[in-house]
Amino acid sequence: MQKHKLHIVSFDIPYPANYGGAIDVYYKIKSLAEAGVEIYLHCYEYGRQHTDTLNQWCKEVWYYPRKTGIAGVSIKLPYIVYSRQNERFLQRLQQIDAPILFEGVHSTYYLNEPSLKERYKIIRNHNVEHEYYQQLYQREQSFFKKTYFKYEAQLLKRYEAQLGNAQAFMPLSLADYHYFREQYPQAAHTFVAPFHPYEQVSSKIGMGGYCLYHGNLSHAENYEAALYLLREVFSKVNVPFIIAGRNPTNEVIEACKALPHSTLVANPSTDKMTELIENAHIHLLPTFQPTGMKLKLLYALYGGRHVIVNESMIHGTALENSCVVANCSEEMCNRIEELMSMPFTENDKQKRVVVLSTHYDNAANAQKILTSLPPIFP
Repeated sequence: MQKHKLHIVSFDIPYPANYGGAIDVYYKIKSLAEAGVEIYLHCYEYGRQHTDTLNQWCKEVWYYPRKTGIAGVSIKLPYIVYSRQNERFLQRLQQIDAPILFEGVHSTYYLNEPSLKERYKIIRNHNVEHEYYQQLYQREQSFFKKTYFKYEAQLLKRYEAQLGNAQAFMPLSLADYHYFREQYPQAAHTFVAPFHPYEQVSSKIGMGGYCLYHGNLSHAENYEAALYLLREVFSKVNVPFIIAGRNPTNEVIEACKALPHSTLVANPSTDKMTELIENAHIHLLPTFQPTGMKLKLLYALYGGRHVIVNESMIHGTALENSCVVANCSEEMCNRIEELMSMPFTENDKQKRVVVLSTHYDNAANAQKILTSLPPIFP
């Protein structure tokens, strides 16, 4: 029986799967391979190591250097797009006749290439990127980064209006699904939620010992959320609080030190992070940037107990019935005080299983992608 063939163009090397975009790409590759797809993986590299792990899921894996610094700059195209071009990559796309899945707008430099005009092309939108970069601009403190984010947002807005050569769009949030469906009504549109490492809900029944916030603490949206919790929430409730994540800023470190009932776990291993998620009683996950889908929310729902979010965190996720929503510090404090004495029950867990199985089952989402591909003719 013939297999579906598929080029997947990744903006980065997706293994180890230790941050949001890489997690989605890696577990998508794994799920598609398990569904019988023959995958030709193209990775742009800029700092992460080559890995044999990808070879077990892919027919071929190729790596291409990303043009960083001034070499990746264009006055017409966004940096995240222009810096990902490579002639050898284009030749391989031309040589192997198969549909192309572009991971993120980042990887779409060759979307409008004339030699690929007849090829079936899918864009996996991770965000409405110009909105994401506009919000980065608004939150950034560094003048240099602020200038870059503003200019990149302008280029991305123009670029995202020129994606009409894609036959299909597969955003990972419902909000982005509606946006691109309105922008490109002639294309096929499918909401395909993020792929992730969980096969089942493993949340422990009963009581945990602390509240937890986790994320990459060098990213502006995450350290902003961490500082907000430390200053506006945990300074007002006497509950053990842990912040865990990669590369915390000095501001987060100092704010943690100022609260005797807060603990910082910097750069935890995967096993340590899993342990922290499993043993927390409450996951506190606000965000002030309602773009894309935050995979930390899935980690908390699949592996943790009670989850408190603000509306921005669940925007476009269809997960509002699995979380407790609190939109200001007073509401968060009240919900914490209520939930800290409330066990997480088997009934709570089963409700979560039902909600997550609707949109967030990896095997079902791999079938969505498989169904969208052109039929195979013998």
